[in-house]
Amino acid sequence: MTEPISHARSFGSAAERYDRHRPSYAPEAVVWALGERPLRVVDLGAGTGILSRLLHRHGHEVVAVEPDNLMREHLLQTSPGVMAYAGSAERIPLPDGSVDAVVAGQAYHWFDPERAHPEIARVLRPAGVLAAFWNDADLGAPWTVRFVEIIDGGGEAAAQRPLSDFGPLFGPVEAGEFPHDRWMTPDDLVALATTRSPYLVGTDHERAALLGEIRELLAGRELAGHARFPMPHLTRVHRATRLA
Repeated sequence: MTEPISHARSFGSAAERYDRHRPSYAPEAVVWALGERPLRVVDLGAGTGILSRLLHRHGHEVVAVEPDNLMREHLLQTSPGVMAYAGSAERIPLPDGSVDAVVAGQAYHWFDPERAHPEIARVLRPAGVLAAFWNDADLGAPWTVRFVEIIDGGGEAAAQRPLSDFGPLFGPVEAGEFPHDRWMTPDDLVALATTRSPYLVGTDHERAALLGEIRELLAGRELAGHARFPMPHLTRVHRATRLA
């Protein structure tokens, strides 16, 4: 198994923790990406269903596609009203032209674009939307900068790279950015760090060192003594439409 794939498949062992501690997305980002009319939407690399559930609450018919069995099982347990299938961005188990939109939440950077873009275009109806979502810590505060330095030592750091295109089957990419805060406790911040791939694929020594750095951060001037504190996030979205 190559390193990117092993990192991408490392999350299943922590599915419950991942679902509990990973942030959701700014609701305004969903409306910006897909509009307000209910659509049939595929959530690729759906994980435990964090984005799927938000889409469902907005009235969309959601079909989740997730390759990891443990993540998909957790999604089914926690996401009533969402269908879920085994599959990947490179092999979507749906007919041609059967959906209005395809989204990826915190997953697009794991895709093989040369294989995924034509496959996504295949299942989309003409003028259907492809939207890639990410939640990133807002780097406006020194402590969030340090947090990202600690936990983004692996492939997930690629999420912050801008996207110029989704290939020749899609129109120009538009980018949107939506701030939202998530209230945390010190224990929440430690738990969040344990859902990231550097911790999940690390050795016991590497895991202990990472958690030690998080606890040092919590003892620093910005966070010490706070039982709860807001963690500023940005939901970043890149969106394009399938060409006719």
